[in-house]
Formats: sequence, structure tokens, C-alpha cells
Amino acid sequence: MQESQESQTSSSVHSFYHQTMQHIEPYCLSTFEVLNDDSTHIRRQATEFPLRTYAEQFFTLESTPASEYAVYNSPSTPGVSSNMSPFSPQYFQSYASDLHHASDNPCGSPMSGSSGVDDENKLMHALWVLRNELLGPECDSDSNGSLNGIVTQASPFTRYNRILEMAPHMDLKQLLVACAKIVSEADTISLSERRVAVSAAEALMDIIEKRVSICGEPLERLGAYMLEGLRARILSSGSIIHKKLKCKEPTSSELMSYMHVLYQICPYYKFAYMSANVVIAEAMENENRIHIIDFQIAQGSQWVTFIQAISHRPGGPPYIRITGVDDSQSAHARGGGLQIVGHRLAQVAESCGVPFEFHGAAISGCEVQLENLQVRHGEALAVNFPYILHHMPDESVSTTNHRDRLLRLVKSLSPKIVTLVEQESNTNTGTFFQRFGETLDYYTAMFESIDAACPRDDKQRINAEEHCVARDVVNIIACEGNDREERHELFGKWRLRFTMAGFSPVPLSPSVSYTISDMLKEHSPNYRVAESSGALYLGWKHRALATSSAWR
Repeated sequence: MQESQESQTSSSVHSFYHQTMQHIEPYCLSTFEVLNDDSTHIRRQATEFPLRTYAEQFFTLESTPASEYAVYNSPSTPGVSSNMSPFSPQYFQSYASDLHHASDNPCGSPMSGSSGVDDENKLMHALWVLRNELLGPECDSDSNGSLNGIVTQASPFTRYNRILEMAPHMDLKQLLVACAKIVSEADTISLSERRVAVSAAEALMDIIEKRVSICGEPLERLGAYMLEGLRARILSSGSIIHKKLKCKEPTSSELMSYMHVLYQICPYYKFAYMSANVVIAEAMENENRIHIIDFQIAQGSQWVTFIQAISHRPGGPPYIRITGVDDSQSAHARGGGLQIVGHRLAQVAESCGVPFEFHGAAISGCEVQLENLQVRHGEALAVNFPYILHHMPDESVSTTNHRDRLLRLVKSLSPKIVTLVEQESNTNTGTFFQRFGETLDYYTAMFESIDAACPRDDKQRINAEEHCVARDVVNIIACEGNDREERHELFGKWRLRFTMAGFSPVPLSPSVSYTISDMLKEHSPNYRVAESSGALYLGWKHRALATSSAWR
């Protein structure tokens, strides 16, 4: 009888997500919202999985005894040999290798007009400025880095001169990396050398501008936004541009439309909602009074299917109370305050016969204190962190360290379950050049996944990328300190933070993996899902993009 009961429970949980989800309005969480001269440094930190394909089965790979995990593919995914890595970051190619011409593109950068001067004239002008205005006509240093016959270290002018001479033969990725390298050097060198670096970087930007397009290939589209980030950074105006972008947000109805496009064509939001809901439902299986604290309540869409599914629990539905933490972006997207969310969820609960109560905490996660959460004795507590903790400043930004403070606060509440979904990217504490390389690698995979689902000339897709993705890219590249809100960390770092706060990992049941694999049938077979070190990974081809994990 126990076996039958367990089977019934698993079937009930799994059936959550066979229900239609067309009515769910998505919310644009900070979208995936990712190395160093030695790019292997980043690759060593990333999760690498030898990939094998299994049809409708889940196994632990015996080929990796040090770290056991299972790897799953969409059933339509073709077989791949086991020596390949499904989620490890691709090698970050040097800008000086494999030089070749990139194809021209008719569309320019989305935020700046296309230059009317051709690349060759721009290059020659930049070289003239560098040589004659900055270093003077009597510079004795030759292009080989020698001074009066004595070999010396190449001057900044010599190095940048070589890069600019190679630039017309570089592909777009090489140009972006070369420009980022010069911009990163400009942050640390003397004023006179900075002028040289800025001139060289601006010359490269003029060339890059002709290679990017918001209606082109994935890298061309991403390059358009990364170019804006580089320009903002070199002008020391990153925070100004980022705030300006915020001021020009679309109306709430327009923004919801853009979010809905991303929700439909990409599985990232569904991955967060479904994996967390299955974990919480299983943890609360025998509880009669449930309190859920959602630190990114948004439209409350995640809890519509949760309420509907739990209403069918044998013996009757439990009492559910939801505390929704808000932020200004959520309010803008909704077109109003948290009362909209509470009213909507109350209507759903009433129609399903579920006893329900909603409490809105109109405050950012960084400012949350114990009294804002209204925890009550006798309620089983679940806490949900969906793509939100990376927005909290940590020890690298402030001694207050809201990221760890909030985790310790949640732990003090003795929750029965805590769910965490985060981008699998490393853009928090590395150098600018490391961060640029990670962002280029991460968002290339994301733009490729969007490209597979939506035509390149689709205006809704263009608007969705610009309003729900581009601002995050600009923020990562152009901003520092408190102005940089996008501070992603790899799962290994989140695991360390949660452990230090007193949490222990909760193993994910097979139901979570089955649910996500089922959902991925609606999307490209290039999506991958794998389990490792207690977390479920969602990836595109060989790049991990998000992780889901559970804690108590």
C-alpha cells in the first residue's frame, strides 16, 4: 500500500506540469541575467560533464567515480559520444589566432548610428592620431620593440598599432576580445598611455560597429549590445547609460509582451518555476498549513499551477499563505502594486477550493528584515529564490554583505525547504576582462538558443532582447561598484555560501528531472539537462546556463 501511495504522490506532482500553461504570464527576471588572459582559469571553475545519451532513462555515469551525476537529454536529441562535455564553456579564442574576414552586415548598433567613414580611413586616422599627436613624430621605437638597436618591451603604441593593422582581418569575436583587452588596460595605466589606449579602442569600436546587427546572427546581435557596454565603460558613463535605459522602459503592457515572447521561446523561466514547484510540493506533502516566501514574486504566475495542482491532494487541499517580496521592476511590469498579485492568486485559490492568504512585502530583497516576512508558528515554511540572489550585493561590494545576511536570516527561520535557481555564470568578482569573456561566452549561448526559436527579423524578438537582455549585458560590462547589479556566481560558490550559512543540500527526486525533461520536448533538442553535485543543470549545447537546487 505504501508503494501505491508513493506512486500516486509522484504521479500527482508530475501532473502539475502536464496542465496547460498558456495562461501564465511570464516575468522577465533579471535575464541570464555571462577570461582572464589565461582562459583555462574560467574553464576549470565551470561544470564539465562527459555526455552520454539515454532514451527515457536516468543513470549515474560510472565513468566519473569522483563526482556522480546523471545526464539527461530531450528524447529527440541525437546521440553524442561520451568523451564530449555538454555544458563546459567553449574555449575562449585568442583574438590573434585564426584570422579571417567577417561578413558585412546591413544593420548597425541599436543605440548609436553607423559611421559614414570606411574602416580603412578610420584605421589610418587612428594611427595618425596615435603616432603624431600622442607620441610625437620623433619616436625612436620601431615596430619590433627595439630602441637604438637594443631590444625593449613593446610600447603601448607598438602593441596597439599591431592590433589595428590586424583588425580588418579579424572575425567579430576576435575584435570584441581585442577591444575589451585594450579597455581593460586603460583602467590601470598612466594618463598618457590611457589616451593611447582610448584612441586604439575607439578605432576598433568603429570597425566593430560595421560588423554588428540587432537583426543578424546571434554573435552579431550580442556584439551590438556588448559594443554599447564597451563604449559606456571607456567614457566612464556606464552607470549613466544604464540608468538612462531604465528611464526609457516600455509601458507595462509592452514589457509584459516582450517577456511573454521570451517565456514562450526559451525554457529558462519554466525551468525555474517547474523545478522549484516540484521540490516544494514534495517537501510539503504531509503539511496542512504552508507558508511560501517568494523573493521574486513578479506576477505570481509560478503559484497559479502550484495552487491548482495542490487542490487535488488526497484528503483535501492544505491552507496556503504566500508572502511576495517586490521590487520596482516588478511593479512596473505589472502596472501596479502587489495587491494585483494577491487578488489574482486569491481568485485562483477560490476557484480551486484552496484556503489562501497573501501578504505583500513591497521592499527589495536587500532591505528585507524579519518583521517583513510575517512568519507564524505552526506553518511549514518554504523559501523561493528564483534568479534573484545574484542581485544582492556581497562582500566585494559592501561590508554589509546583504547576500550572506539574507541567507543567515532565512536559515534562522528554520524553513522546511529552500529552492535556489541561478544563472551558471561567473561575473561577480573577476577582473573586467574575465567578466567580459564570461559574458561573451554565456550570452552567445543564450542568443543562439533564442535564434533557434524565433526569426531574426521578428520585431517582438528584437524588442525582447533589447528590453529584457541587453540592459543586463550593458550593466555587466559598463558598471562597477553599487551600479553593477548583475553579479552572477557559479553553483560551486552558491553551495559554499549556503553551507556557510548553515544549510544542507536536499537531494532532488527523479520527479524534478522527469518534469524538466518533459518540458524540454517542446523546445530545441540542443537544450541539455544534467544532474551533478546535488543540482540540476540546464544548458544549451555545451554551455551550462542555469542551475536548480534545494536546501534546508
